[in-house]
Order: sequence, then structure tokens, then C-alpha cells
Amino acid sequence: MPTLLGIHGTVTSPGRLHQALEMALAAASASDPSVTAGLLHLGGHQISFADGRPPEAYGDDTQKVLEQVMAADMYLIATPIFRASFTGALKNLLDHVPVEGLMGKACGLIGMGATDHHYLTVDTQLRPVLAWFGAHLVPGGVYLQSQHFQDGKLADPKAIAALESLGRAVVSLHKAASSNSESAGPSPLAAG
Repeated sequence: MPTLLGIHGTVTSPGRLHQALEMALAAASASDPSVTAGLLHLGGHQISFADGRPPEAYGDDTQKVLEQVMAADMYLIATPIFRASFTGALKNLLDHVPVEGLMGKACGLIGMGATDHHYLTVDTQLRPVLAWFGAHLVPGGVYLQSQHFQDGKLADPKAIAALESLGRAVVSLHKAASSNSESAGPSPLAAG
């Protein structure tokens, strides 16, 4: 059974972005009942700063989190936008993951910022990092902001439809890449 891992890339308490990620995960699972979905909230774990040591050398949750990330077959990654980039907590997690951990795996991206000014951050900051891994990225992502929510609940029909579409697209991309290894193209230079 293929596994889909939602990564809530922040250490802040689960809130609106967490809810949006859950919605995308539910749509992905509904599109293919064989998919097992899980959610990793970085704020729920102690992950050491990546300093080059092997995962088992850290005395916290680092090894357990990395095992969970590397065991997944596909991902939905959600991050708030801080200072025109994705979170440091998410970057630290990605710094721990070896290239083969994400290589060839389908991935969908969700960003959330205060204004429209940061909507390209996911494409200009996070997408290149995941391309370094050789992850297969759904071409379009979802960008959310406060106006999409009412009373703490996602209320914008277009945003809801976009999240559901993204969830389904990750599953479709995973199936396409899994059924035809040639569709993946060459390994990334980072794997060399």
C-alpha cells in the first residue's frame, strides 16, 4: 500500500495551514483507497540541527522523524512563508534527509502567507531544494492567505478545490512515476 506523508513544516501550533493540509490529504486518500496517509507536524518533535552526524547519533526524535519521512512514497508539504522563504524548521528537516530519501517521489506543495506578495516563494525557494533531491513535483501548488478563512475555517471554494486537486494530483503523479521508471528521467546530479 502506498503511503502519503503530509509534512506541516512549522513548529507553531497547528492552525489554519494544518487544517488545509489535512483537507488535501483527505482528498488524496479518497481518490485512491489503497493510499495510507499520515501527517507529520514538525512542532510535535524535537529535531536537532543538522550537523552531519548520522541520525542515530542525535538523542532526540531526529532518527524517528527521518525514518518516517524516508518510508513515505509521496508527500504533501505545507509551509508558512516567513521572511520571503519557507521555514527554517522545514529547511533543517530537509538538510537531514539524504538525496535518496526524496528522489523519484511525488510531491505537492502548499504555502501560506499574509499577502499575495509571497505567492511565488514556494516556486522560487522550496521547489529548487526539492528538485535537488530529484523529487517529482506537481507543477502547480496551492497558496493560501488569511482571506481564504472565516472564523478559523477554510471557507474559500476555490482554495478548497485547489487543495483537493493537489491531493489527487500527488497520487496521480506517484502512480505515473511508479508504473514507468523511464518517466522519471535521469537521477539528479546530487545523487552522482
